[in-house]
Amino acid sequence: MLVNALALPPYLVRKAEIQTVSQILAEDGDLMVAGVSGSGRRSLIQWAAQQVGARVINIDCLRATTSSRFLTLLAEGLLGVFVTSQELNLIEQWTKEHPLKLEKIPIHRSSLVWKAGMKEEWGIFQSLLTLPQVMAELLDCRVVFVFQNFPHIRSWDRSGEWEAYLRQEVKRQSRINYVIIATIPEPWADESHLQVMTLAPVPRLELQDWSQSVMAAKSLQFDQAALELFLDYMQGHLGDAIALARRIVLEYQVGVLEGYQNLASYSQNGLHPAHTIQIHHVRHSMLALIEDRSLTFESLLLLLPPIQARVLESLAIDPTDSPHAKDYVRIHQLSKGGGLQGALSGLEQKGLIHGPKLGYRVAMPLFAFWLKQRLS
Repeated sequence: MLVNALALPPYLVRKAEIQTVSQILAEDGDLMVAGVSGSGRRSLIQWAAQQVGARVINIDCLRATTSSRFLTLLAEGLLGVFVTSQELNLIEQWTKEHPLKLEKIPIHRSSLVWKAGMKEEWGIFQSLLTLPQVMAELLDCRVVFVFQNFPHIRSWDRSGEWEAYLRQEVKRQSRINYVIIATIPEPWADESHLQVMTLAPVPRLELQDWSQSVMAAKSLQFDQAALELFLDYMQGHLGDAIALARRIVLEYQVGVLEGYQNLASYSQNGLHPAHTIQIHHVRHSMLALIEDRSLTFESLLLLLPPIQARVLESLAIDPTDSPHAKDYVRIHQLSKGGGLQGALSGLEQKGLIHGPKLGYRVAMPLFAFWLKQRLS
């Protein structure tokens, strides 16, 4: 028996943020959403887009290693949101006036193709950026471009020409929004028209409501001690909370299958037994989950410079508001001065720790738990 994906109900978490982003999108605004991995940045945009009836095109700039690859990702993204026969017919009509062609392939997804050398790519770029506005007007909808790992575009756009034109076009077009997903707010955002939103961990009460609701949907409930431990473990981190909740449900379902052969008959007769998650269930699931991820965590730690790895381990076992304090540096045998500050800045930019606003601590609770177990 497989556990279904535990959806994150938007009406239970980040309601204020969803409302704010929905308003920005509806007013044709552009946005940078910053936060650590697993904080719900993309989900927030998706929910807000649904509120205003917008279609979302996700583009991971880490995959755009060249201008040609960027154009391919842009074309794939457009055909990922305009998929019906009517919409494809409209695109086909549009291509007759542009240097592109729509290839309709039976069974497989259609594709936009073109023949262009490096010099002609700029014209393809301009054409592709006009298409979403045309389709949005014809279909009376809004389109949201979501760019992840955006700084990687600059590895080939050395002059910044493509980035500047993209910002110009998105700002000019009345039905297109431009959203940057970042780990921490980038300095240039203050000088642009982008509005900036930084996602802090989810408040404890909101995460409590969410966890109780998703468990209730699986005919489960926490006892109070187990709920408190779950919330203590998760520290307001959405991604890890979802992972742990899934693990608890999966392990419980396996246990039910082993211990209750006639569970279906219990339910049919209205005699479904009470299924309570206790504190040892949460602990067992947490240990099992980090064991599954141990190779990933080990690899992540090995990829860090030694000073960053040392600081990360120190913050996992001893979070602090003052990592520069003499006693903290002495106890954890850290380097003084610029080396420590550089390590802290590097870890924050990677999304591995929270910075001074939230108190210096490891940003991913599962990773922090694994580090503490490893060091104990």
